[in-house]
Amino acid sequence: MGFGYKTSWLAVRGATVAEVADALALGGRRQAAWTEGTEAAYREGVYVAGPVDGWTLAHGRVDLTPGRGPEGPDFPDWLLALAARLGDLQFFSTDRVGDCHAWAKVEEGRLVRTYCYHGAHGDVPFHLGEPTPVERESGVGTRWLEDGWEEWEESDWDEWHAACRTSRTS
Repeated sequence: MGFGYKTSWLAVRGATVAEVADALALGGRRQAAWTEGTEAAYREGVYVAGPVDGWTLAHGRVDLTPGRGPEGPDFPDWLLALAARLGDLQFFSTDRVGDCHAWAKVEEGRLVRTYCYHGAHGDVPFHLGEPTPVERESGVGTRWLEDGWEEWEESDWDEWHAACRTSRTS
């Protein structure tokens, strides 16, 4: 069982489950297998999974970023505070209903890349840093780089959305 829709998650390089849970100030902890923990996180709370290829993963439907949406003004400070405790990390968030997707990357204590896209509004409320080679290759994370995107017609948006869907499935 994977996780992905309507959730936020962190991937922290080289941290233990306890370190991630402590940094997120999680209480009422109990051990759970992947499927049980993921299902519980979709109902309430946060699930912190044991490391996968050196990355400890934490996800929660609402509780991971209480009051700190990826477009909020205190989001960068929250990420940097986590990174000060945990080291390199990446944050992801997705909500298919509102077509909202966000990604952030902190390396060596610096917020090097963020990108938040709200498809329902056709808006990029928050971005920082240059798109990565993978983003450029796939056409994702470059929304604010196209000339004149603020004046796009509905057909321009349809074309852009189709290109993003194609690149994600390729």
